[in-house]
Amino acid sequence: MSLLLIAKDRDMNPWKEALLAVDKNLDVEVWPRVEQKDRVTFAVSWNHPKEVLGAYPNLKVVSSLGAGADHLLKDEAIPESVKLARVMIPSLKSQMGEYVLNAIQNYRFHTSRYVDQKREAYWSKHDAVPKSDCAVGILGMGEMGEAVADLLLNNGFLVNGWSVTKKGIEGVNSFGAKELDDFLAQSNILVCLLPLTKETNGILELDLFKKIKQPSYLINVARGGHLVEEDLIYALDTGVLSGACLDVFEEEPLPENHLFWNRPKIMITPHVASITDPNEAAAQIVENYKRSLSGMELLNEVDRGKGY
Repeated sequence: MSLLLIAKDRDMNPWKEALLAVDKNLDVEVWPRVEQKDRVTFAVSWNHPKEVLGAYPNLKVVSSLGAGADHLLKDEAIPESVKLARVMIPSLKSQMGEYVLNAIQNYRFHTSRYVDQKREAYWSKHDAVPKSDCAVGILGMGEMGEAVADLLLNNGFLVNGWSVTKKGIEGVNSFGAKELDDFLAQSNILVCLLPLTKETNGILELDLFKKIKQPSYLINVARGGHLVEEDLIYALDTGVLSGACLDVFEEEPLPENHLFWNRPKIMITPHVASITDPNEAAAQIVENYKRSLSGMELLNEVDRGKGY
């Protein structure tokens, strides 16, 4: 039996080295050079080409390379009988918390405006946005959301959390499925950490933006599919939102002619908020591979019904 590494825009050889460092006896294949497709029972994927996984007749499990699994769920070539899993390691959560905290502080202290002013040799001071106007609302209180909330609380921010099932997290004002409007009305900075599902696709739209407490700011570190792009442009142009920090996009890389590039109120980063470290994740992947061979329950298995 063999384990397959597959990604169309990433060098997977460091991953192979990390896996073999955990267990030197593993048979690891790196797409597209796969000698015996019928031996592949476990695949580790990130942004793989469409339908390619349908070519492996004995595939039992596909694991995402990171915390998100929407790219697996929308691949119709993966049979329903194939189990799905994702990687969740401490550094992913700490990176995400640090990214969000940095984005909030950049917003508060007008970092992007000062960068523009330096480029123009223009001296002008701007009052920092007080913490009292920075109540942070986290959409999605899974493991990532909890980690982000914890770091923000430790830095003195008021934190609200919304999830379908109301959570009881110390220090966080928690809201459930039917309390979205109340959650938005009490949050100035909206952080999207939701899984991308049929229900959450396009959730970041104009009507939602209008319900956020003023002054309002958006941070999207989940998936590009959550955001209705034209609604964001309108919200920024009409003052509904003060600005936005975006790390994820519907199309990646973001096209050179995209409207977002020329918008000074939009901070753009190239999907770097939380990046999986091969050396840290390898042990979890090997453990899941061995569990799959033994028919055991997987770590961080994805519930196809829920979409995460």
